Amino acid sequence: MEIPSKYEPKRVEENWYSYWMKHDFFSSKPDDREPYTIVIPPPNVTGVLHMGHMLNNTLQDVLIRRARLLGKNACWVPGMDHASIATEAKVVSKLKEEGIEKADLSRDEFLKHAWDWTNEYGGVILQQLKKLGCSCDWERTKFTMDDDMSASVIKVFVDLYEKGLIYRGYRMVNWDPQAKTTLSDEEVIYEERQGSLYYLEYPIEDSDEKVTIATTRPETILGDTAICINPNDERYRHLKGKKAIVPICNRVIPIIEDEYVDMEFGTGCLKVTPAHDENDKNLGDKHNLEVVDIFNEDASLNSYGLHYQGKDRFVVRKEISKELEEKGFLVKTEQHTNKVGTSERTKAVIEPRLSDQWFLKMEGLAKPALEGVLKTNDIKLYPKKFENTYRHWMENIRDWNISRQLWWGQQIPAYYFGDGKDDFVVAETKEEALKKAQSQNPKIQESDLRQDADVLDTWFSSWLWPISVFGGILEPDNKDITYYYPTSDLVTGPDILFFWVARMIISGYEYQGKRPFENVYLTGLVRDKQRRKMSKQLGNSPDALKLIEDFGADGVRVGLLLSSAAGNDLMFDEALCQQGKNFANKIWNAFRLIKGWEIADLEQPESAKTGIDWYTARFNQVLAEIEDHFSKYRISDALMAIYKLVWDDFCSWLLEIVKPAYQKPIDRTTYNAVIDLFEQNLKILHPFMPFLTEEVWQHITERTPEEALIISSWPKVENTDATLISNFDFAAEVISGIRTIRKEKNIPQKESLELSMVNSEKVGSQMDSIITKLGNISQLDTVGAGLDGALSFRVKSNEYFIPMGGAIDIEAEIKKITEELNYTRGFLQSVQKKLGNERFVNNAPEKVVAIEKKKAADAQAKIETLEKSLASLE
Repeated sequence: MEIPSKYEPKRVEENWYSYWMKHDFFSSKPDDREPYTIVIPPPNVTGVLHMGHMLNNTLQDVLIRRARLLGKNACWVPGMDHASIATEAKVVSKLKEEGIEKADLSRDEFLKHAWDWTNEYGGVILQQLKKLGCSCDWERTKFTMDDDMSASVIKVFVDLYEKGLIYRGYRMVNWDPQAKTTLSDEEVIYEERQGSLYYLEYPIEDSDEKVTIATTRPETILGDTAICINPNDERYRHLKGKKAIVPICNRVIPIIEDEYVDMEFGTGCLKVTPAHDENDKNLGDKHNLEVVDIFNEDASLNSYGLHYQGKDRFVVRKEISKELEEKGFLVKTEQHTNKVGTSERTKAVIEPRLSDQWFLKMEGLAKPALEGVLKTNDIKLYPKKFENTYRHWMENIRDWNISRQLWWGQQIPAYYFGDGKDDFVVAETKEEALKKAQSQNPKIQESDLRQDADVLDTWFSSWLWPISVFGGILEPDNKDITYYYPTSDLVTGPDILFFWVARMIISGYEYQGKRPFENVYLTGLVRDKQRRKMSKQLGNSPDALKLIEDFGADGVRVGLLLSSAAGNDLMFDEALCQQGKNFANKIWNAFRLIKGWEIADLEQPESAKTGIDWYTARFNQVLAEIEDHFSKYRISDALMAIYKLVWDDFCSWLLEIVKPAYQKPIDRTTYNAVIDLFEQNLKILHPFMPFLTEEVWQHITERTPEEALIISSWPKVENTDATLISNFDFAAEVISGIRTIRKEKNIPQKESLELSMVNSEKVGSQMDSIITKLGNISQLDTVGAGLDGALSFRVKSNEYFIPMGGAIDIEAEIKKITEELNYTRGFLQSVQKKLGNERFVNNAPEKVVAIEKKKAADAQAKIETLEKSLASLE
């Protein structure tokens, strides 16, 4: 095949991805090899590729491709999450654009629209992952709403209910008024917001007296059912047993006493609104207070809101505060900062709301999952620092609110057949539900059963993901689950450590009696150069596909990973992708250089043999470092080690050592060795840069599909010759010294030089041939003492001399050194003058004086060196 002059990412990527797919290299079936399994953190079906996905999936692909090269049966299961709230919101929005309201549709009609939307727009992200080079087993793609996945979820719900772990409760929940559904505590994000504290006067019944309370939510006074004072507060002791009148609605409410009230906050009096605050609800239960709910499900006011009925809560807040002021009830307002709960998905401000919901008891279920991470080390978190976060969540776990007031998702398998709250049965199918109901009342017909309208929390399906993707819930001992479970590694973000990771661990121990994975690699967040989290709102998130188009998939992969240490946020800069692209071009050009050499049956030069021996040793040294990095999930460190090995050691040193003279051939032994080492480089680079490496691999020689790089073998660490590496490092410093003198004295590389050495440090002559070639040295010898009239440099305790001969103009050199010497002496005098000034030394900061002293010392050392150089020339 003809080698193109330039590396063309787009052509290469399309070609090799098709090739890999055609030859089924990504697919996995149980066999006698060791399995290596990753399940993808399923992106939302509504999603498109963003920077977080790029980082996360690149890391997974690196691990999968390396496992494949290690000879393991690598299986990466892709899939998508149905994302109840996000998807339903998109479908509702689309219907509104068409003039259709969700409320006007039956459940079945709405679900048809949801499936149509999913089939048309869903799964875009999976196609985009292919552009990145992700080698998932696409035949195993799962969707959390697939029939078997839904059946698994329903089976688990019924099982947990029958174990007494799922129950129905009337509780205060987090209500998202935009999505019109409840949220779990973990789906609520608390933000500090600037608001107001309103001081309101409540008249005391049958009295001219008034009592002042402070509230951040004046609209909720219409739901007040008591005022509470602290029994130890002498200011209000006289109000015990009396009643107050709520402004505007004129409801007469009791004044109750409870030590819960903070006497220092506000006025020390608390309005109690049991329907709209969890703490108030607890007080209400304790004191048997009436519960008045003033909100509709969209957080507009209902009939208890009087003349504000139908208006949004925030509109009412402005209007009611104005009315309270006009009627003399508003004493004053103050600026106040408080934490406001918002929906993770819709960003709407959460309303506490009393509601019948389904809950899962978590405390008992969580114990094995807590021990598996923190006691037995059955599961390891990388970085380890996240164990503290995990401990906090798991030791303070609360019952999980698993019901959502949505239609898109797995419908809760509870069937009601009477008027009472407890007249229901839980079953996997309606037929089974009928049998259970008839065991309580034989007259019940199927038409009498009404299935619960709510669906399950999306996380209630994804917590089963490592088990359900292999059919392990419906068939606990099937071939796939027995072979692939527990999975090997999980790569995800720390923001879902509790939402998803901890819950998968819980379900794994509950339903398989084993951990779901061995290692959890927690990535950082991708931020911009200003450390801001990337988001659509800020407009600071680049188009992921455009980056691939501009820099190539390999360039983007390298750019992301070079600065993405585990658990630390990545400050993304497109310059990183340019660096990745440059690296790809460097490798391509190195390959073209090698393939451009003419080969002949010649004797191998000593320099080439030594260079190849050195690089082989260096390769094994770096390979050992890489293995260590991978064992600790320092993926970016592994890449950086490979990057330096290939760019510096292979391209900058080895190729220079073995390169034949201009228009001369290279000996066959050296050429074959260089190609072999290049292939070893390609193998360790392949997980990071799959497209480029496969392209070069296939250009090196004609290969069958069985010889493709993707299924070749990862190199094994051989013994490393540390002395050889050390000697080369020394020789490299000598060569750098020669190159520095050439540069400073404008001596061209093609002009050969003589080099003499006073050898104090015995490094042997092993590297002499390399020094001779790369330094273009015509004669290299060891002398007992320094040479007069020669330029010198030092490497450790060895001193090297280059006689001047005709290489430089001695008079011009003397003039140049004299000028530099005079300038440096003058500079030293000015610094010494400053240091001789007592006022400066006594008054200047210690740091400033220290800097001046260092300047003087450096100038003195430079003068000594220049004087020595001058003496050798005169």
